[in-house]
Amino acid sequence: MVDHGRDIAIEAVSHRFDLEGAPLPVLDDVSFDIEPGSFVALLGPSGCGKSTLLRLIAGLDHPAQGRIAVGGDTVGDPDPSRILVFQDPTLFPWRDVRANVALGLQAQGTLKTEGHRVDDAIRLVGLSGFDKAYPHQLSGGMAQRVALARALVNRPDVLLLDEPLGKLDSLTRMTMQAELVRLWQDSGLTAVLVTHDVEEALFLAQRVIVFGPRPARVVADLAVDLPYPRHRGDPRLAALRHQALGHLGLEASW
Repeated sequence: MVDHGRDIAIEAVSHRFDLEGAPLPVLDDVSFDIEPGSFVALLGPSGCGKSTLLRLIAGLDHPAQGRIAVGGDTVGDPDPSRILVFQDPTLFPWRDVRANVALGLQAQGTLKTEGHRVDDAIRLVGLSGFDKAYPHQLSGGMAQRVALARALVNRPDVLLLDEPLGKLDSLTRMTMQAELVRLWQDSGLTAVLVTHDVEEALFLAQRVIVFGPRPARVVADLAVDLPYPRHRGDPRLAALRHQALGHLGLEASW
């Protein structure tokens, strides 16, 4: 898909929403860098501002203060080089798998010349043979694979994942976690995952940035220096889990 991802710089970013005329702070002076081609998880309590930061990186919103740059360029409007995948696959029910995956190329007017990329993306997510299936014929995990293929067909440099496995059952979620690692390794892009699942963050990412309650501030930056494939029973993961829970104020959960 791509040879490598792009670096991301978050520079003193603060953000707020207007709620019935009153400001609601959601991010407070957040700064960190993400290396190109790395897999980083943003971990924190539900509603702390992680998804807001992901939307800012995607260019769907603009920070009230500070700067976000990808590959050295300040993020402005959304761009196909930065693709955001949501928790809900949001597939068009009247389109089959292939037609759903082809949406980006169709919108860009390149489907006729670049149609092979649709087949490549479907194969990459393990759905070869299902290209004529419709969303109602797919399991939750398969539907999310289609959403990932729809993102990857654009050959993005940066893949932004907003709790994409949050609605899946536990067994499917574990399978898809391993698939996400494989997709990231095969594509070479920069992956940024938002989650409030400590185990998921540590299993997937090379680095876990921990946020406190809203307005989000970085409270820890944990390196997960473990090789892939990882094993959930690895005592080193257990030690990191204890450390992450401590930063989240949940030591008693251990």
